[in-house]
Amino acid sequence: MKLDILAFGAHPDDVEISMGASLLKYSSEGKSIGIIDLTEGELGTRGNREQRYRESSKASEMLGLKVRKNLNLGDGFFEVSNENKIKIIELIRLHRPEIVFGNSITDRHPDHGRGAKLVSEACYLSGLEKIKTEYDGIQQGKFRPRLLLHYIQDFYLSPDVIFDVSSHGGQKVELIKCYSSQFYNPDSKESETPISGKEFFNYIEGRMLSYGRELGVKYGEGFNIERTLGTSDLFTLK
Repeated sequence: MKLDILAFGAHPDDVEISMGASLLKYSSEGKSIGIIDLTEGELGTRGNREQRYRESSKASEMLGLKVRKNLNLGDGFFEVSNENKIKIIELIRLHRPEIVFGNSITDRHPDHGRGAKLVSEACYLSGLEKIKTEYDGIQQGKFRPRLLLHYIQDFYLSPDVIFDVSSHGGQKVELIKCYSSQFYNPDSKESETPISGKEFFNYIEGRMLSYGRELGVKYGEGFNIERTLGTSDLFTLK
């Protein structure tokens, strides 16, 4: 299935927490969207892998995803290896997305930076004809996405581009609440984490408000890019 957007996350919930409003907006406009989770998030302090699958399924439904797949590369220990690059290349060539999104280039969790590097290298290599891949026994042709953007996670990074998500920013907290085992629950007996406090939802909205303020809109989500952006119409820039 060809997709307009393919987003990669080191863990289930990475994509929704960091750019959920962007995907909600594009889904409402009819864009075909997929998410690839690199791991099952099995080392997470709260919840377990079975809960993560149920929660990601609920979030996928809310986003109207066409595709969601978990590569189970190993939470905390996956590597930027040739084997893992090939797995990503196969999916890029299968879905031929216009835009790919990846983890934050650098962040508190080491999986995020490694995930960013893995996806970045795979996007480039996917465009090389001499790298041969197949999926379900069918030989694949080369394909390189037009654009790779990295969403911003825990660390505050200065964005290279801010996307106006005012129309769907208000729904983002409800989307990430699909991952109920990870967030605030006054009845939970599990250990506290940096995202399990009641104030985390205020942080999510505050980050969107901060980025939105730079554009003169209500809500924004920020992204980084590893190359120079261009435009054919300066009047479309905010």
